[in-house]
Amino acid sequence: MPEEERKYGVEDASFLAAGGEEGIRSWVEDFYRFMDTLPEARRIRAMHPDDIEISIDKLARFLCGWLGGPKRYQEKYGPIALPRAHRHLPIDAQDRDAWLACMERALAEQPFAEDFKVYLMEQLAIPAERVRRVCAGEPPRGLSVER
Repeated sequence: MPEEERKYGVEDASFLAAGGEEGIRSWVEDFYRFMDTLPEARRIRAMHPDDIEISIDKLARFLCGWLGGPKRYQEKYGPIALPRAHRHLPIDAQDRDAWLACMERALAEQPFAEDFKVYLMEQLAIPAERVRRVCAGEPPRGLSVER
């Protein structure tokens, strides 16, 4: 099916639009490069270990499943609930926005279709806000990230 006819979020359409595991890994590596270099991301980068390889592996594996591909995160690390996994961190609105800015910059570097990049940013904003709310002790307001 041509990419312009593909509905993202259906079966493995998003996983394939991202270039599969290789494309996702490249995206995640670029994401963490921006986490290391953008001044507004300093605080969230400090919430990660100095050696970022495990974080890269976890996020790439998570995104594979989240985008409808193989559940690589679960295979290696077990089940995950994003809000609970981040609850112990002091994530606020500035941190959420910095995280999304790193994602947006990393996406800009990928050979993904432009409409897919827009779709991804819309979708990523949902769990980013849910994590922020949980970390702030606020009710989640029905936002869903469990996939």
